[in-house]
Amino acid sequence: MESISKEFAIQLLNDDAQRIMMLIRNQKNSLCISQCKAFEEVVDTQMYGFSRQVTYAIRLGILSSTQGHQLLSDLEKELNQLYSDVYEETQEKKEIGKEV
Repeated sequence: MESISKEFAIQLLNDDAQRIMMLIRNQKNSLCISQCKAFEEVVDTQMYGFSRQVTYAIRLGILSSTQGHQLLSDLEKELNQLYSDVYEETQEKKEIGKEV
């Protein structure tokens, strides 16, 4: 049985985190983030799956608990910022619509 390096496993987790962010950023241009419940379910499912991967990596000793929590925290912060940006853009559009 071949073993993989910790660095490779961590890179795979980082790649998965970036894939989730790209999924969300690609929807930013449409109003799906702010109006689509199905999209929220997809994000929740992706985040849950990612958290399970991180937990597994911690259990295998590939990541420390601190590293795992940091990976999840960083991704959640980026997601929250993206949701905040979309909310602000939506509010600005509503304000501009009222002025017209």
